[in-house]
Amino acid sequence: MQSENKSGYSSDARLAELYDYVVPYRERDDIAFYIEAARSSGGPVLEAGCGTGRILIPIAQAGIEITGIDLSEPMLAACQRKLQAEAEQVQAKARLELADMRDFDLGRKFTLVTTPFRSFQHLLTVSDQLACLDCFRQHLEPGGQLILDVFNPSIRALSREDYGEIVAEEPEFSLPDGTRCVRRHRILHRDHFQQLTQVELLYDLTYTDGTEERLIHAFEMRHLFRYEAEHLLARAGFELEAVFADYHKNPFGTHDPGELILMAVRR
Repeated sequence: MQSENKSGYSSDARLAELYDYVVPYRERDDIAFYIEAARSSGGPVLEAGCGTGRILIPIAQAGIEITGIDLSEPMLAACQRKLQAEAEQVQAKARLELADMRDFDLGRKFTLVTTPFRSFQHLLTVSDQLACLDCFRQHLEPGGQLILDVFNPSIRALSREDYGEIVAEEPEFSLPDGTRCVRRHRILHRDHFQQLTQVELLYDLTYTDGTEERLIHAFEMRHLFRYEAEHLLARAGFELEAVFADYHKNPFGTHDPGELILMAVRR
C-alpha cells in the first residue's frame, strides 16, 4: 500500500515545530482520559498518529509502556527530541516507529490501541479505514481495547458555504525564540457525498526582526457519523463498549455537537 501522508504534516517541517504551542492543542483536555485508559489496560499501548508525543510522553511518564506510530517524519523527530529531554526511565517506556496506520506490522501485541485527536479521519476511503482497523485488530491481544477518537459532525457547520473565507482567529502564541504566531483557518471545499472537507490552517508568523511569513497547512479530512463508525468497527471484528461525548465520559448526545469517542474490544 502506498504510504501517502494525508495529514499535511510532512509538507513543511516547521509545522511540527509549531504544533505544541498552538493554544487549542496545548489546552486540550484529553490527556488524563488517555492516561487512565492506559493504566486500566496495564499496557503495552499502541498510539496511532502519535505526532509530537502530546499524549505518548505523559503515558510514558506514568510508567506505562507505549509505542507510537506516525507517517510524518518531522512530527516523529519532534517527538524524539522531546523524549530525549526526559529521564531515562521515561525514555525506556516509549518506542517510536515511522509507519502507515493502514499497513504495518510491529511483530507484537498490545492491550490498548488509541487514535487520539482525529488521526483516523485522515483516512479518506472506507477501504483505507477497514485496512487500518484490520491492522489494529491484528496488533491487539484477544479482548484488547480500541479507542477511536473522531469529531462528531455538526450539521450546521457542514451546511455553511463560506468557502475560502478566513475564520476562527485563535489566541496568539509565542515560540521560544520570540516569534509570534496567530493561526486562522478556512474551508476550501466540502464534498457532501464523499464526506470530505478540504481545510487550510494559516499560520501568520511575525519574527523578532519584524518580518512576516504565512505557513499553510493543507489537508483533507473525512467525517464519520456515529452509526457509520459503529458499523465500521463491527465489520472489522470489534464489539462496541461505549460511546462518549467528551473526555469525562459523559454519554454521547450530552453536548452538541460534542466529541465522538468510541470504545470497542477485539472480538
